[in-house]
Amino acid sequence: MIQRELYIIRHGQTDHNARGIVQGKGVDLSLNDKGRKQARVFFEAYKDIPFEIVYSSTLRRAQESIVDFVKLGIPHQVFSELDEISWGELEGTASTMESDATFQNLIKKWREGDIHAKPAPSGESPFDLQQRQKQFLAHLFTTSQKKILIATHGRFIRAFLCTLTGRPLTDMEAFTHSNLCLYKVNQLDNGAFEIEMHSETGHLSAI
Repeated sequence: MIQRELYIIRHGQTDHNARGIVQGKGVDLSLNDKGRKQARVFFEAYKDIPFEIVYSSTLRRAQESIVDFVKLGIPHQVFSELDEISWGELEGTASTMESDATFQNLIKKWREGDIHAKPAPSGESPFDLQQRQKQFLAHLFTTSQKKILIATHGRFIRAFLCTLTGRPLTDMEAFTHSNLCLYKVNQLDNGAFEIEMHSETGHLSAI
């Protein structure tokens, strides 16, 4: 039997997303027009799910992605533990993981097991990020809500799915994501988490 259902979304598109500019924890942009449309069609697709609570990061792009659910009167709680990883000095630069050697080298280190490697001296490592996630989960496990919506960020989701399922952080890249994608993760009666929906974007076909 299912004990909890977690609907975990990445925020909608921002101008930085569209231009390939690094955001991270230290960049707090609003959604652009496309991102607002993505948030709206996600709401239309899932508004009938009886969510008992909505959690989001402190960043505007995450909060704006679930604003229509909050308008329904669903309780909303903001947790800094749900913020995106800090990319340090790389934030605000026009570099992407797909094209930039700095990111490629960093991902290679993470895949090879160096989960303490940071993108920059002031940034966070995957290990640092996971410690934040465990703090959020400690809170979640004290609650009684069964259907939960969580609005967060891309790298956060990659690490969070490892945290939930017990996979090592070296497996983060297995969890793909895009703007306003959905992962549905169920917590079973034995406490284990099982992924039901992987990076679902069917709702975006309405755009």
